[in-house]
Amino acid sequence: MSIMTPLRKYVLYHHFLQPASSQFGGRLYENFCTQFHRARSFFCGSLVSLLKRELDHEFVNTLVFRTGFCGPFGHKFTQKRSFSDPRSSSSVESSQPIDAGSSIRKPISLWPGMYHSPVTNALWEARSMMFEKPGDRPSDSVSLSELVAKSPSKSRTSILYKFSSDYILKEQYRNHWNEIRMGKLLEDLDALAGTITYKHCCNDDGASRLLLLVTASVDRMVMKKPILVNTDLEIAGAVTWVGRSSMEIQLEVTQSSQDIPEASESVALVANFTFVARDAKTGKSAPVNQILPETEQEKLLWEEAEERNKMRKRNKGEKQMNIDYGDKERLDALLAEGRIFCDMPALANRDSILIQDTCHGNSLICQPQQRNIHGRIFGGFLMRKAFELAFSTAYAFAGAAPRFIEVDHVDFFRPVDVGNFLRFKSCVLYTELENPARPLINVEVIAHVTRPELRTSEVSNKFYFTFTIRPEAMKDGFSIRNVVPATELEAKRVLERMDAESTQLAKT
Repeated sequence: MSIMTPLRKYVLYHHFLQPASSQFGGRLYENFCTQFHRARSFFCGSLVSLLKRELDHEFVNTLVFRTGFCGPFGHKFTQKRSFSDPRSSSSVESSQPIDAGSSIRKPISLWPGMYHSPVTNALWEARSMMFEKPGDRPSDSVSLSELVAKSPSKSRTSILYKFSSDYILKEQYRNHWNEIRMGKLLEDLDALAGTITYKHCCNDDGASRLLLLVTASVDRMVMKKPILVNTDLEIAGAVTWVGRSSMEIQLEVTQSSQDIPEASESVALVANFTFVARDAKTGKSAPVNQILPETEQEKLLWEEAEERNKMRKRNKGEKQMNIDYGDKERLDALLAEGRIFCDMPALANRDSILIQDTCHGNSLICQPQQRNIHGRIFGGFLMRKAFELAFSTAYAFAGAAPRFIEVDHVDFFRPVDVGNFLRFKSCVLYTELENPARPLINVEVIAHVTRPELRTSEVSNKFYFTFTIRPEAMKDGFSIRNVVPATELEAKRVLERMDAESTQLAKT
């Protein structure tokens, strides 16, 4: 759909809302008419006629008003209120699910920009209400005794995607194959996790210390069932575990239907995000409210999160791979076919391909519209861009539309700031062809933050996605090629990922 420019908003408002102007107040409408006719007289008649034709073509479906739109003064006119409505009893208490079709309705000084989905718009608005009562003490000076213990129910938040009835919302989340855009869903998961952490860190009266809450890592996410774009979807989550300055948030993506009455069978995806708190002024680690599990389920989730936290600490120093004699033999076996490609390409196996021949990439300048409340590029945006590149890489490699299966554990090594030159590089690292009916394509995406003025380049994130091919494409002898490394460095990366995958499978 085309971009809604300010002039189009004027024309849309003038053509459709004039009969209902009484509900907005006579003075507001008179002020609007004055500004509209000034704008109209500024442009030549042909341009106004052209815009009118485009408007009639684009917005003939009046469902556009289901999600609301910006009026001529930047205010949002809608009949719905999200859980952060200032008229509600408390903006930090658990309440009704946030309507994914809702959006900003008033200008907010902390508004981080407009490069967001309807869901993140609603979340930013909800989060901004928590900043209206900021505390003035440095967060790192607060002792643990001054913090309160909060139950997971206090931070529980959910979002409802009304795909079955909201056509405009569905259009923003469906892809070419009429399936859900997983990249946008990953972006929303990060935004919701951030909102939940802010709710947990707020006091009971809604006051919030000046905290910088950032995504530290995301645990492995596995798709349990396909997500449909024609059926309503809900994401719900809460803080399940708290350390001194870190928190784990568990999110569940559920999609129920008449064919799936059981609630446990409606869960499509479970995600565990880890956030850390920093003082917004000093940058030092800041203590956060502790957690007080109440129900048996909350206690079970806390124990599982505690075990994951211990495991992360054990594995923290084991990222660097050390090659022993046994691994040397595995390296040689992996490199054997790659050396034929390099030294005798005419004799190489035509059912195989070098890793370097599967590479893709893109680059972008991080713009202000992509920033979060703290002025940095939020993690969900990076996850979406990485997923979209990985999907394209798998698509170009396989020659058929891929289907997402899982994303491995993600660490955020360094923050990404507005103005940074961000480069994403991807490749098919290896394939698993043991099951011809369900081949697996493992794609690596590395994000580099470069600063041309300083001639520096640092790794911000490493993403590892796994895809398969849709069953309808696996016919008429369709097959996936084997991917082989050409250098020892590539072979080490492949072994590292294979070992990490084997460890994950052993845990499950």
